[in-house]
Amino acid sequence: MKPQHVTTGIVLSRVEYGEADRILTLITPDAGKLRLMAKGVRRVKSKLAGGIELFSVTNITYIRGRGDIGTLISSRLVMHYGHIVQDLDRTMLGYDLIKQLNKATEDEPEPDYFHLLEQAFAALNDAAISLDLIKLWFSAQLLRLSGHTPNLQTDTEGNKLNAGAAYNFDFDAMAFRPHPEGTIHADGIKFLRLIFSDNSVAALQKIQNIMQLIESVTPLVRAAAELSR
Repeated sequence: MKPQHVTTGIVLSRVEYGEADRILTLITPDAGKLRLMAKGVRRVKSKLAGGIELFSVTNITYIRGRGDIGTLISSRLVMHYGHIVQDLDRTMLGYDLIKQLNKATEDEPEPDYFHLLEQAFAALNDAAISLDLIKLWFSAQLLRLSGHTPNLQTDTEGNKLNAGAAYNFDFDAMAFRPHPEGTIHADGIKFLRLIFSDNSVAALQKIQNIMQLIESVTPLVRAAAELSR
């Protein structure tokens, strides 16, 4: 008999297979990405179905297969972020964040990617947190984890960023270039440092003038994310 393994997972994708099965792709904190066959999961009385919902964290038991696909033996729901699916915009953003992370990760991603998605679900589950902030923060965190954090300490000449100066961003150098009519100032740079650090989204939401800051730096982060793909 093949050994059984136990871990915690988040479902990234589900593919219908046969009459009642599904092939699941999950991300875990200790076993990378797993592709597991959930046999009979689409049947009404399936014991697996309740534990592998989207926007959830689940304890799973599985066995490895000879190829890429193992078999899901059991699942137990640890946390379901049920408020997400009560709002269409939050649900659609949730789907998008899952797809982004799935695309950005290899078969053996660092545990931080699992925890990033877990934090994103918690933020989406809180109606008080701006969707624009969640989207911006998630993009910044993906850039950080992939090693594409922009230089937020010195300018293109190697000089320390000056609180009284204005800057534009040089995407070739991934650093700020001083410019008398630059669009990024000290408050925007401070905010970028915060969203690229390990601050929670709930903490970021409390920043004064948060919506204006989001608007000012989103084009920069979006462009950096496009260039990193």
